Amino acid sequence: QVQLVESGGGLVQAGGSLRLSCAASGRIFNFNAMGWYRQAPGKEREFVAGITWTFGFTDFADSVKGRFTISRDIPKNTAYLQMNSLKPEDTAVYYCAFRIGARPQWNSDDMDTWGKGTLVTVSS
Repeated sequence: QVQLVESGGGLVQAGGSLRLSCAASGRIFNFNAMGWYRQAPGKEREFVAGITWTFGFTDFADSVKGRFTISRDIPKNTAYLQMNSLKPEDTAVYYCAFRIGARPQWNSDDMDTWGKGTLVTVSS
């Protein structure tokens, strides 16, 4: 079973940047993609960004396009989420998720393993 550990969350002022990391460990036989999701206070969990492992194809939520970048380090089995131009509405717990099978969408229910989450707070 793959285990995920997020890091890099914290408090930042609007307009600032943060870089989140998601390190995967354990028995990895298939590795299709990693995705970042977030859940803001009073809201449901939503997809933020995702990346396929072999070719590095990326997807982004409309709300973060142009501001966030997702990348991966294959030897380290680690995915990153570079967040720039942060806004107060980006405040949320950010979760990393791992998916074995290929899927046409980034539904939360399709992800196989989740990290514990890391809190990102953006102040105005």
